[in-house]
Amino acid sequence: MTQEVIQISTIGLDTLWVLLAAFLVFFMQAGFGMVEAGFIRAKNTCNILTKNFLDFSMASIGFFMFGYAIMFGDGNALIGLKGWFLVNAESGANIPLYAFWLFQAAFCGAAATIVAGGMAERMKFNAYLIYSFIISALIYPIVGHWIWGGGWLSALNFADFAGSSVVHTVGGTAALVGTIMLKPRIGKYGPDGKPNVIAGHSIPLASLGVFILWFGWFGFNPGSSLSVGDGSLIALVAINTNLAAAAGGISAMIMVWKMFGKPDLSMAMNGALAGLVAITAPCAFVDPWAAISIGTIGGVIVVLGVILLDKLQIDDPVGAIPVHGMNGFWGTIAVGLFGKESLGLAYNGLFYGGGLKQLGIQLIGVSSVIVFIAISMSIVFKLINVTIGLRVSRDEELKGLDIGEHGMEAYGGFQIFTTE
Repeated sequence: MTQEVIQISTIGLDTLWVLLAAFLVFFMQAGFGMVEAGFIRAKNTCNILTKNFLDFSMASIGFFMFGYAIMFGDGNALIGLKGWFLVNAESGANIPLYAFWLFQAAFCGAAATIVAGGMAERMKFNAYLIYSFIISALIYPIVGHWIWGGGWLSALNFADFAGSSVVHTVGGTAALVGTIMLKPRIGKYGPDGKPNVIAGHSIPLASLGVFILWFGWFGFNPGSSLSVGDGSLIALVAINTNLAAAAGGISAMIMVWKMFGKPDLSMAMNGALAGLVAITAPCAFVDPWAAISIGTIGGVIVVLGVILLDKLQIDDPVGAIPVHGMNGFWGTIAVGLFGKESLGLAYNGLFYGGGLKQLGIQLIGVSSVIVFIAISMSIVFKLINVTIGLRVSRDEELKGLDIGEHGMEAYGGFQIFTTE
């Protein structure tokens, strides 16, 4: 077999691998949809699922038009300036441009959809579509350029293998900003400031969503290798991804069981997702034992994060901020604690004698992302609010966004009887 044939076969195999991973990441949209639908009330189910459908559509078009050029085009340390509408664009890996684009577009859609859960049950649909296009076409790609597109954080040796910062910290921080601006749902907090339980309508649906997300993460993290190689890297990433999710689910369940006396399923599920988010940045740079530690801490963080948000009266119906924002931050700095130079990191982490060098780089990077997203999304949400408004009317919120925004119901054939 000639060298040319071997090279063509290698590119073909890598392309197939990245496309399969892209398809798995796309399927995560179904997971997000099921989780968010299950954790909210039945009267808002169509609305949240429509947002999931349309934000991936908006992300795809926005990332095709402007986002890819900003993220991966030649430019400067802050922004890419070449490849609008993919014209004269170049692939960022040793695979065809269109395969690389599809994989990155699926990531872009994942970042956008995180916000839907945090702002669920009271955000206008048209406002959401505008937000979705802007974050996909402009805001997310700028952060992506800094880290994955050869920007200034990449030059500092900032490490984020699959997106704890690029995807999850971006989505979680945007959700925090939007949720604070929207204010809590009607009836969430009493006059004394204590939270009232607004139960989700379908825990089985949410459970299905978590399993789909867990499954999709095997494309999200291992696929970020962008090649098959000898298989050792994607195998390491896959086992670390799985162990962190398992550890996060267990630790969150134990934590909430100890604190409140019951092993709460919804918290265990968010714990698994927290572990997945936390391992996303360090998955290629740590040993399996470290992945368990990272996931375990992630599960604890999500429980404490939910409690903290309620104390601050920040109403996040699905736990998007603790799962993605807080654990995106944790996963990013975990690289500087557990990461190993022998696994491709620039410097050993703190626990391997590397001192504070990599940890310091990670802190600078993730802090910069949080500040940029907080400022930029505050401007975006403020502009939307003063023009078309962010929040639906009180009547619409009480009746449900399914009827008010879409003129339909998620569960037809049911009639609600009331007594005078």
